[in-house]
Amino acid sequence: MQAFLKGASISKLPPTKDRAVAATAGSSGENKKAKAVPWVEKYRPKCVDEVAFQEEVVAVLKKSLEGADLPNLLFYGPPGTGKTSTILAAARELFGPELFRLRVLELNASDERGIQVIREKVKHFAQLTVSGSRSDGKPCPPFKIIILDEADSMTSAAQAALRRTMEKESKTTRFCLICNYVSRIIEPLTSRCSKFRFKPLSDKTQHQRLLDIAEKENVRISNEGINYLVKVSEGDLRKAITYLQSATRLTGGKEVTEKVITDIAGIIPAETIDGVYAACQSGSFDKLEAAVKELIDEGHAATQLVNQFHDIIVEDSLSDKQKSIITEKLAEVDQCLANGADEHLQLISLCATVMQQLTQNC
Repeated sequence: MQAFLKGASISKLPPTKDRAVAATAGSSGENKKAKAVPWVEKYRPKCVDEVAFQEEVVAVLKKSLEGADLPNLLFYGPPGTGKTSTILAAARELFGPELFRLRVLELNASDERGIQVIREKVKHFAQLTVSGSRSDGKPCPPFKIIILDEADSMTSAAQAALRRTMEKESKTTRFCLICNYVSRIIEPLTSRCSKFRFKPLSDKTQHQRLLDIAEKENVRISNEGINYLVKVSEGDLRKAITYLQSATRLTGGKEVTEKVITDIAGIIPAETIDGVYAACQSGSFDKLEAAVKELIDEGHAATQLVNQFHDIIVEDSLSDKQKSIITEKLAEVDQCLANGADEHLQLISLCATVMQQLTQNC
C-alpha cells in the first residue's frame, strides 16, 4: 500500500525534461518582465558626450578621459541636472562594461554613511589595488572610483574621517562627491576636489530631450504640452521624464494634455488658486476659511499652494512693502510645513496675512 502511494505521488510530478522546460519558460518570462525599466533609467546618458547642457563639466571630463586620469571631483547643483549620470557615464568610458562593477563603489543617502561606514566599507574598498588593463585592449587607469551621492547628508564626523582616506589612498582611488548644497560639505573636503556646478537645464534642452523620448516611445503630445511639462518640472529633467511616463500610462495611448500633466504633477488648477486669492481680496474671513477648506478637501498640498502663491504675489501690482510682508510670511509657512505643522492652520494664517495686506488700502 505504501509503495502504491509513493508511486502515485511520484506520478503526479511532471517528467524531468518537462520540469526543466517549465522552469526555463518561467525564468524567460521573468526576464521579459525585468526588462521593463523606467524611462529615466532607459534614457540615462551612456557616455559623456550624451550629457546635456553641462558644457564645462563635459569638456574637462573628456580631457581627463583622454589622459586616463581623473582628479577627485565635487559635483553640486539642483536635482535632476545630470550629476550622477555624468560620473557614471565617465566611469563606464574609463573602465568599460566588464570592469565597471568591480572598480566603482556607489553609496547613496539611503545607505548608512556614518563614520563607521567610512572607516570600514569605504576604507577597505579604497585599499584594494587594481591593474591597468582591459579585456578589449584599451588603456585602463590603475585606480577605482568611489561615488558618494547626496554627500551633503553625511555627518560632519563622517566627512572628517573621509578627509584622511582621500589623502592616504590617492594612488589607487578617486572620489566623486555629489550634493545639492556645496555649503554643507566641510572645507577640507572641498579643497581636495575639483568643483563643478551643474546648472538647471535650459527650457530648450529639456524640450528637445522630451521630444526625442516622446518620439521613441510613440507618445502623442503637442509642443504646448511639452512646454507645459518643462514649466512644471522647473529645470529638473528627471522629474519631467517621470511625469511624461506617468501621463502616458494614465492616458493609455491618447494624447497627453495639459490637464493630465496638471493632475500628475499635483499642480493646483489656476481657477482654484484664483478662488483663494479672490477670497483674500474680499475681506471676508468666512469666505477665506471656506476657500481654504475646499482646497484641503480636494487633496491639494499646502506646499504647492505656497509655491504658486509666491509667483502670483511677485507678479502682482502690490507695493514693495506689501510684497515683502507676504513673502516673509510665505517663508515662515514653508518652514513650518517642512517641520510637520498642521496644513489647515498654516494656510489660514498665510491667507489672513495676504488678506490683511490686500485690504488695508481699501
